[in-house]
Amino acid sequence: MLQPKKVKYRRPQKGRMKSITKRGAEISFGSFALKTLDEFWISARQIEAARQAITREMKREGQLWIRIFPDRPVTAKGLGVRMGKGKGTPESWAARVSPGRILFEADGIPLEVAKEAMRLGAQKLPVHTKFIVRRDYSPEI
Repeated sequence: MLQPKKVKYRRPQKGRMKSITKRGAEISFGSFALKTLDEFWISARQIEAARQAITREMKREGQLWIRIFPDRPVTAKGLGVRMGKGKGTPESWAARVSPGRILFEADGIPLEVAKEAMRLGAQKLPVHTKFIVRRDYSPEI
Protein backbone atom coordinates (compact mmCIF):
# COMPACT_ATOMS: atom_id res chain seq x y z
CA MET A 1 0.00 0.00 0.00
CA LEU A 2 1.03 3.58 -0.57
CA GLN A 3 2.47 5.60 2.30
CA PRO A 4 5.24 8.18 2.65
CA LYS A 5 8.74 7.09 3.62
CA LYS A 6 9.18 10.02 5.99
CA VAL A 7 7.00 12.89 7.26
CA LYS A 8 7.91 16.12 8.97
CA TYR A 9 5.13 15.96 11.56
CA ARG A 10 3.76 12.69 12.88
CA ARG A 11 0.28 13.85 13.90
CA PRO A 12 -0.84 16.99 12.03
CA GLN A 13 -4.19 18.67 12.55
CA LYS A 14 -7.05 17.74 10.28
CA GLY A 15 -7.74 21.09 8.61
CA ARG A 16 -10.66 21.92 6.32
CA MET A 17 -11.24 21.47 2.59
CA LYS A 18 -13.26 24.28 1.07
CA SER A 19 -12.15 24.85 -2.49
CA ILE A 20 -12.01 23.25 -5.89
CA THR A 21 -8.74 21.80 -7.15
CA LYS A 22 -6.23 24.26 -8.53
CA ARG A 23 -3.56 21.73 -9.50
CA GLY A 24 -4.08 18.23 -10.86
CA ALA A 25 -7.32 19.04 -12.67
CA GLU A 26 -6.07 18.45 -16.23
CA ILE A 27 -5.28 15.20 -18.02
CA SER A 28 -1.48 15.09 -18.21
CA PHE A 29 -0.33 11.57 -19.07
CA GLY A 30 -3.07 9.39 -20.55
CA SER A 31 -6.09 9.68 -22.83
CA PHE A 32 -8.75 8.69 -20.27
CA ALA A 33 -9.19 9.79 -16.68
CA LEU A 34 -11.36 9.50 -13.59
CA LYS A 35 -12.18 12.91 -12.08
CA THR A 36 -13.72 13.47 -8.65
CA LEU A 37 -16.81 15.61 -8.10
CA ASP A 38 -16.69 15.66 -4.27
CA GLU A 39 -14.24 16.51 -1.54
CA PHE A 40 -13.24 13.65 0.73
CA TRP A 41 -10.39 11.77 2.36
CA ILE A 42 -9.53 8.68 0.30
CA SER A 43 -7.60 6.04 2.21
CA ALA A 44 -4.59 4.15 0.87
CA ARG A 45 -6.64 0.93 0.96
CA GLN A 46 -9.35 2.46 -1.22
CA ILE A 47 -6.77 3.73 -3.73
CA GLU A 48 -5.18 0.27 -3.90
CA ALA A 49 -8.57 -1.45 -4.31
CA ALA A 50 -9.49 0.90 -7.17
CA ARG A 51 -6.09 0.38 -8.81
CA GLN A 52 -6.50 -3.41 -8.67
CA ALA A 53 -10.01 -3.25 -10.15
CA ILE A 54 -8.87 -1.00 -13.00
CA THR A 55 -5.76 -3.03 -13.89
CA ARG A 56 -7.72 -6.28 -13.75
CA GLU A 57 -10.31 -4.96 -16.21
CA MET A 58 -7.54 -3.58 -18.46
CA LYS A 59 -6.01 -7.10 -18.42
CA ARG A 60 -2.65 -5.42 -17.74
CA GLU A 61 -2.63 -3.80 -21.18
CA GLY A 62 -1.88 -0.14 -21.62
CA GLN A 63 -0.65 2.01 -18.76
CA LEU A 64 -2.23 3.39 -15.60
CA TRP A 65 -1.18 6.47 -13.62
CA ILE A 66 -2.27 7.16 -10.04
CA ARG A 67 -2.48 10.94 -9.64
CA ILE A 68 -3.10 11.08 -5.87
CA PHE A 69 -0.90 10.00 -2.99
CA PRO A 70 -1.96 9.25 0.61
CA ASP A 71 0.32 11.59 2.54
CA ARG A 72 -1.94 12.53 5.48
CA PRO A 73 -1.80 10.35 8.61
CA VAL A 74 -5.15 9.33 10.10
CA THR A 75 -4.93 8.87 13.87
CA ALA A 76 -7.14 6.75 16.11
CA LYS A 77 -7.26 5.92 19.79
CA GLY A 78 -7.51 2.33 20.90
CA LEU A 79 -10.77 0.75 22.02
CA GLY A 80 -11.55 1.29 25.68
CA VAL A 81 -9.29 4.33 26.03
CA ARG A 82 -10.81 7.13 28.09
CA MET A 83 -11.23 10.71 26.91
CA GLY A 84 -8.24 13.02 27.07
CA LYS A 85 -4.59 11.98 27.40
CA GLY A 86 -3.62 13.38 24.01
CA LYS A 87 -4.04 12.44 20.39
CA GLY A 88 -4.04 8.83 19.19
CA THR A 89 -1.34 7.10 17.20
CA PRO A 90 -1.26 7.11 13.38
CA GLU A 91 -3.36 4.21 12.08
CA SER A 92 -3.50 4.70 8.32
CA TRP A 93 -2.78 7.14 5.49
CA ALA A 94 -5.19 9.13 3.37
CA ALA A 95 -5.20 11.54 0.45
CA ARG A 96 -7.32 14.68 0.60
CA VAL A 97 -9.11 15.28 -2.71
CA SER A 98 -11.15 18.30 -3.77
CA PRO A 99 -13.70 18.57 -6.59
CA GLY A 100 -12.06 18.50 -10.02
CA ARG A 101 -9.03 16.42 -9.03
CA ILE A 102 -7.87 13.72 -11.46
CA LEU A 103 -7.55 10.41 -9.57
CA PHE A 104 -6.45 7.92 -12.25
CA GLU A 105 -5.34 8.17 -15.87
CA ALA A 106 -5.05 5.40 -18.45
CA ASP A 107 -3.72 5.06 -21.98
CA GLY A 108 -3.06 2.38 -24.59
CA ILE A 109 -6.50 0.72 -24.38
CA PRO A 110 -9.77 1.11 -26.33
CA LEU A 111 -12.39 3.61 -25.17
CA GLU A 112 -14.95 0.97 -24.13
CA VAL A 113 -12.40 -0.95 -22.03
CA ALA A 114 -11.23 2.28 -20.38
CA LYS A 115 -14.79 3.34 -19.59
CA GLU A 116 -15.64 -0.01 -17.98
CA ALA A 117 -12.34 -0.16 -16.08
CA MET A 118 -12.81 3.33 -14.63
CA ARG A 119 -16.43 2.48 -13.71
CA LEU A 120 -15.24 -0.55 -11.75
CA GLY A 121 -12.51 1.50 -10.08
CA ALA A 122 -14.98 4.27 -9.17
CA GLN A 123 -17.13 1.74 -7.30
CA LYS A 124 -14.28 1.25 -4.83
CA LEU A 125 -14.02 4.96 -4.00
CA PRO A 126 -16.11 6.99 -1.52
CA VAL A 127 -16.58 9.95 -3.91
CA HIS A 128 -18.73 10.66 -6.94
CA THR A 129 -16.59 10.56 -10.06
CA LYS A 130 -16.78 11.33 -13.75
CA PHE A 131 -15.09 9.60 -16.70
CA ILE A 132 -13.36 12.09 -18.99
CA VAL A 133 -11.48 11.78 -22.28
CA ARG A 134 -8.62 13.95 -23.52
CA ARG A 135 -9.79 16.63 -25.95
CA ASP A 136 -7.42 15.65 -28.76
CA TYR A 137 -8.16 11.91 -28.40
CA SER A 138 -8.70 10.06 -31.67
CA PRO A 139 -9.15 6.28 -31.72
CA GLU A 140 -6.50 4.42 -33.67
CA ILE A 141 -8.00 2.28 -36.42
